[in-house]
Amino acid sequence: MAKDSNKLTALGIKSLGTGKHYDGGGLHLKVEATGRKYWRYDFRIAGKPDTFAVGVYPKVTLAEARLRHAEASALVSQGINPKAHKRAKQAAAVVANANTFQAVADEWMAQQKPKMAKATYDKAMWMLADLVYPWLGKRPISEIDAPELLAVLRRIEERGANETAHRTKQRCGQIFRYAIATGRAKHDPSGDLRGALAPPITKSRAAITDPQKVGELLRAIDGYSGSFSVICALRLAPMLFVRPGELRHAEWAEFDLDQGLWRIPAEKMKMRDEHLVPLPDQALAILRDLLPLTGPDGYLFPGERSASRPMSENTVNAALRRLGYDKDTMTGHGFRAMASTRLNELGWSPDVIERQLAHAERNKVRAAYNRAQYLPERQRMMQAWADYLDSLKAGGTVVAFKSKAG
Repeated sequence: MAKDSNKLTALGIKSLGTGKHYDGGGLHLKVEATGRKYWRYDFRIAGKPDTFAVGVYPKVTLAEARLRHAEASALVSQGINPKAHKRAKQAAAVVANANTFQAVADEWMAQQKPKMAKATYDKAMWMLADLVYPWLGKRPISEIDAPELLAVLRRIEERGANETAHRTKQRCGQIFRYAIATGRAKHDPSGDLRGALAPPITKSRAAITDPQKVGELLRAIDGYSGSFSVICALRLAPMLFVRPGELRHAEWAEFDLDQGLWRIPAEKMKMRDEHLVPLPDQALAILRDLLPLTGPDGYLFPGERSASRPMSENTVNAALRRLGYDKDTMTGHGFRAMASTRLNELGWSPDVIERQLAHAERNKVRAAYNRAQYLPERQRMMQAWADYLDSLKAGGTVVAFKSKAG
């Protein structure tokens, strides 16, 4: 075999007949009757003959075959079987691919999905897919260090999105800790970045709380010239003050118009707990007007392009902009602050207000008790609130309406 060293040429290979054609050092090109050509390397290790598959010609050229042969020959000289070495590398690659940041993150997110509100899950997946995966997705999670993670977060920070940078760091920390728990990492680099990011600028969501200006806003909403379903959403938003995502994902199957109750499933709630929304008479009237248009099944506010999807998360905010309210004056989420501020000032129990806002109750026993205890008073409060809004819209100067015991 060795006597034929370097006898092959790139040009000569094209005219070779069937058989084995040696290039030296055990490397040869095997030509089959079908015309297919395979590079092979014959070697001996521990006194036993063996053959290593170098590649297929012409995908692997003569020059590439010689390089691969040299690498395999070096392994043999160290007593390492190149076939076993190749299998070990392939197995390591499979493990590495399963342990990339994206693979671990997707696995963790799949486990968290049942525990997250859909809006929270969608936002988390967007954050990872757009802000993290392009730079860290293919990296073995065990190899990512603090400076590398910081570089990703700096890109977000440089856009002025400080709060998003901090939220991304927090989400990445959860993923790293999951990797540690499952044996795929030994360290959470996000923990080393304390103080490395600029502090987020906390800013309350824009909301109108002055009674006179609330009345002006309600009159503006009544004059909105957009689609009827958007007008209904705008009218219900201040009256029911649920989260914007809860409103746009509302489905007719959740409503009992006879009982005057909207039962929001736990999977749609931020706190993963079923939420009851008493419906005042004014809300029921709006819903009955809307029912022939978008009911009796599916979403109350379907998207413009497809009824199988809810309206866009920007729809209500875009409508407010058309009415002349910029993002620093009023937002869809601001209706919650409006209701909370006014209801507290008007004498309603903070516990009742918090329960209706579906804020977290840390004491689970108390939370279950509150859901049963406060429903009658919440029903009274919601009707009184709708009446109050009507008075403001009509230009009234109602000062207070207080909860009545009983």
